[in-house]
Amino acid sequence: MHLFLLLILQAIAAFGQIDPTHCRYALGMEDGRIKDDDITASSQWYETTAPHYARFNREEGDGAWCPEGQLEPSDSQYLQVDLGRLTFLTVVGTQGRYARNSGKEYARAYRLNYSRDGLLWKSWRNRLGNPVMDANKNAYTSVINDLHPPIITRYIRLIPVTKLSTTVCMRVELYGCPWDDGLISYSAPEGQLMMPPGYPSASLNDSTYDGAHERRRLFGGLGQLTDGVIGLDNFLLTRQYNVWPGYDYLGWRNDSLGTQGYVEMEFVFDRQRNFTSMKVHSNNMFSRGVKIFSSVSCWFKPRLIAGWEVEPVVFKTVLDDRNPSARYVTVPLNRRTAKSLRCRFYFADVWMMFSEISFQSEDTILPTQMTLVVTSPLASEESTVTPIPETAANPSASVPPEGNTAILIGCLVTIILLLVIIIFLILWCQYVCKVLEKAPRRIHDEEMTVRLSSCSDTIILQTPPVPPRSGHGPSGPANTDPHYERVFLLDPQYQNPAMLRNKLPELSQSAEASACGGGYAEPDVTQCTPHQCFHNNAPHYAETDIVRLQGVTGSNMYAVPALTVDSLTRKDISAAEFPRQQLIFREKLGEGQFGEVHLCEAEGLLEFLGEGSPLPDRDGHSVLVAVKQLRADATSQARNDFLKEIKIMSRLNDPNIIRLLCVCVSSDPLCMVTEYMENGDLNMFLSQREIESTLTHANNIPSVSLSNLLHMSVQIASGMKYLASLNFVHRDLATRNCLLDRRLTIKIADFGMSRNLYSSDYYRIQGRAVLPIRWMAWESILLGKFTTASDVWAFGVTLWEIFTLCKEQPYSLLSDEQVIENSGEFFRNQGRQIFLYAPPLCPPSLFELMMRCWSRDIPNRPSFEGLFQALRPHVNQ
Repeated sequence: MHLFLLLILQAIAAFGQIDPTHCRYALGMEDGRIKDDDITASSQWYETTAPHYARFNREEGDGAWCPEGQLEPSDSQYLQVDLGRLTFLTVVGTQGRYARNSGKEYARAYRLNYSRDGLLWKSWRNRLGNPVMDANKNAYTSVINDLHPPIITRYIRLIPVTKLSTTVCMRVELYGCPWDDGLISYSAPEGQLMMPPGYPSASLNDSTYDGAHERRRLFGGLGQLTDGVIGLDNFLLTRQYNVWPGYDYLGWRNDSLGTQGYVEMEFVFDRQRNFTSMKVHSNNMFSRGVKIFSSVSCWFKPRLIAGWEVEPVVFKTVLDDRNPSARYVTVPLNRRTAKSLRCRFYFADVWMMFSEISFQSEDTILPTQMTLVVTSPLASEESTVTPIPETAANPSASVPPEGNTAILIGCLVTIILLLVIIIFLILWCQYVCKVLEKAPRRIHDEEMTVRLSSCSDTIILQTPPVPPRSGHGPSGPANTDPHYERVFLLDPQYQNPAMLRNKLPELSQSAEASACGGGYAEPDVTQCTPHQCFHNNAPHYAETDIVRLQGVTGSNMYAVPALTVDSLTRKDISAAEFPRQQLIFREKLGEGQFGEVHLCEAEGLLEFLGEGSPLPDRDGHSVLVAVKQLRADATSQARNDFLKEIKIMSRLNDPNIIRLLCVCVSSDPLCMVTEYMENGDLNMFLSQREIESTLTHANNIPSVSLSNLLHMSVQIASGMKYLASLNFVHRDLATRNCLLDRRLTIKIADFGMSRNLYSSDYYRIQGRAVLPIRWMAWESILLGKFTTASDVWAFGVTLWEIFTLCKEQPYSLLSDEQVIENSGEFFRNQGRQIFLYAPPLCPPSLFELMMRCWSRDIPNRPSFEGLFQALRPHVNQ
């Protein structure tokens, strides 16, 4: 019996953690899962423009919902949708009234109000405080707006906004997923301001909290602890653009809360639940006085009118003074029953910071979970006490008669059978979910022309006027599945990159016919040189090749032919041995399977390197360096790979390539010391800046000029030209792998893959390897073929990043699976492939150069020498 319960609880505990980037399923306006009675409005013009006609891509009635009369700027007409349950809402899509090419009314902007109970309504604002979202510019275009922050709600109102008196009509789709946590509010002390000497101040407040603020306390709402955004290891860095340091965290200082030494929070849920665990994402940057909580005590209340149970759940954490990474702490709640929790988190240092809190629980209250509720002295005298069977309360009570025993046995058997059925259904649902995940539908033909806006979160899908859809949505097998469908649907045949070869017979034949084992359909491409065929032993990803692609420290080791691993020893390493005691740890940048990358200060390094040092004079100050370190548990193969990487790095000598400065290999752990630049990586540098203008100068906003961007592009092209001249293939060229010094000199590095900050840029293959698929050429994704030509493709994507100021990820509206599917479209070359849009800052001639980098046919891509020569004249313009 207990085993069955444990299995159920473990299965349920695997769910409940929301990821906004994947929680993007249509909630049912278009396909009718949201019923007509659940769609209401403040008014309607005619019966044929009633609120239930506001369905996305539908043409019933007169084609949309239209409020009565002309909409004035002061009006607050609204369309209201009841989602039927608490929902994590992430995306809103709108259209105007097309009405079979006879309509022309649409909303140019709108606001959102929402309610979790239908009584208390709240106004949505984006992370910068703006409540208004841009909508349509014509009657048929679909405009998709991401909600930052997302909304947890059951009821949603769309309120059209206008600056002039006009007629508006709307069709709507809502996207998100169920809010299984069931949390409807949390209360906590207000976050505080940290002003450490020598560092930027960090405002650790809950800036998106939608409840009340009174007496320096938050209550009755939800905010950043439930928005799905996990804070970074360094709390001064943020995942959001144009916000202040500390934005992702809610934090408190120990001595500001009196002598109590803890932070008390209360959590209220939609109904009574059996709680299995609580997950708290906590910062642990102990070098700044921040640690995870030392312990937590949680009390439970079965009903809101009841008192708190006397016996809490107490959990003590294991403090870690070696790893400063932020992490989730899972607190077991022992299947306690409650509708409300009160938890006290005890300080382990000066500061405590949380970025996310989630709960795992059961919806059903099992009879075995009912326990005697003992109220505290402060509890109401009217609190209800759950009764206990007499035989349990009094061991001397008589044994039930035989008839009652038979009934009890029958009940137990029935419960066991129900548990078995529940377990079977859970396992079946998991299987079905995996099948569905592997079989998304193909992107619709009318959704193939995509323009992404770099200036906002708005996506415009240009769909040509189409005849009205009959019935209640698309017919046929594709519409029979009751599960949610994602925005941008894929081919039902799609499985994984290795299976694409079986899916595309022409790809399989050309690959198998290739003399290099990773060739292409074009005869001239198969005649590759030994340097080009250094690892192409299979027409798809070989598992050993995938693992070796990562490098020892998780970084992307440069691919070089003809280096034998077995012969590498200390005598093959030309770099000098540096005293490891002079390396002072500052921060862990990332880690891989067998190694780590640390940011360190190297004392006396300039004197050690002597004349000819590649480092600038620091006037006796310590030099920041990146240290790749092999862990003690590394395998012998990893050790050999590490030495091989040192040998490769020692051969590189170019002003735009990171230099190997010295090593520590005389004893374990093995280390290599490379340059590190003061301005960090190019992605972070550009994402925190705007293009130079009068406004940026007047307001002291960090900025870069177009000339700066072109100069950066030329330097990257120069560094890659040097690598190509040595037949080196980088395999992970991106802005995250380009470092800048104070003079904006760029040096190409290779450890972006190891950094947690950029984990979302990599796609995990079968749970083992990770690949930067959004930067990879189609032949690298489909065939596992990495050459200088595939580096050219990645260079084009890197240029695109630079001229969007790294404000969004490439193909940000496509999932990883859709990116892989799009590579199949490049191979088929039938005009269905999706290209990255032209950045507004990018000169047309430069975008043409990017498009050449993304040529389907390999010979049509430019060389790095050609790219360098084409870019260099732009710098002096």
